[in-house]
Amino acid sequence: MGGYTPLVTVIIIIFFLLLSWIKVLREYERGVIFRLGRVLEEPKGPGLILVFHPIDKMVRVSLRTIVLDVPPQDVITKDNVSVKVNAVVYYRVLEPKKAVIEVQDYQYATSQLSQTTLRSVLGQVELDELLSERDKLNLKLQSIIDEHSDPWGIKVSMVEIKYVDLPQEMQRAMAKQAEAERERRAKVIHAEGEFQAAEKLLQAANKMTENASTIQLRYLQTLMDISADNTSTIIFPLPLNMLEGLVPRKSQD
Repeated sequence: MGGYTPLVTVIIIIFFLLLSWIKVLREYERGVIFRLGRVLEEPKGPGLILVFHPIDKMVRVSLRTIVLDVPPQDVITKDNVSVKVNAVVYYRVLEPKKAVIEVQDYQYATSQLSQTTLRSVLGQVELDELLSERDKLNLKLQSIIDEHSDPWGIKVSMVEIKYVDLPQEMQRAMAKQAEAERERRAKVIHAEGEFQAAEKLLQAANKMTENASTIQLRYLQTLMDISADNTSTIIFPLPLNMLEGLVPRKSQD
């Protein structure tokens, strides 16, 4: 029985060695294999793969989209307004081999690149553009970050400016400006209404002057409306031409 002990030991060692060689990669994972320090041509996975330790060393890389929250950055806009701006960057690894060998830590590198690009791009625009044209700025940020991270095998799909933190005095100034703008619009709308009403009244007056009887009927209608209220006495002068039919004319010599 003693002669079988070394064989059993070898079998056990080989068994655990095989277990250590077997790796399972998920559908969204790839394994970049280094064999004696040299990277293999194609990443492995997904599924069951063999990594021959200690000859091989594997680096796992996720292909899922990574959501990077860029911390608030102090930005001085083109018109010298100091604001804090944060953003979110969506990116994913397209080429795991480049992501491993071209940069030391692609996640950290992408984070730092996003922060510096955010400060650089937003520092070239005025505050009004920063607040009103975010879509254009988002596309510009996405294009620049994607261009610089492309050698790392990374694709930046979207960049969104999340929040712009304005100083308190700037917020008060913008609130006053917005209130003044609302008052201006209200006055313009009121003036336009008065202008349209005056035009309609002028058209009605011109229409009524075409027929004298129309004016008389309107005059009588006004008298009826006023007489409906018995709480006060109203003296309303009548035009003389309305009484011509009631007063007999003197015969001429």
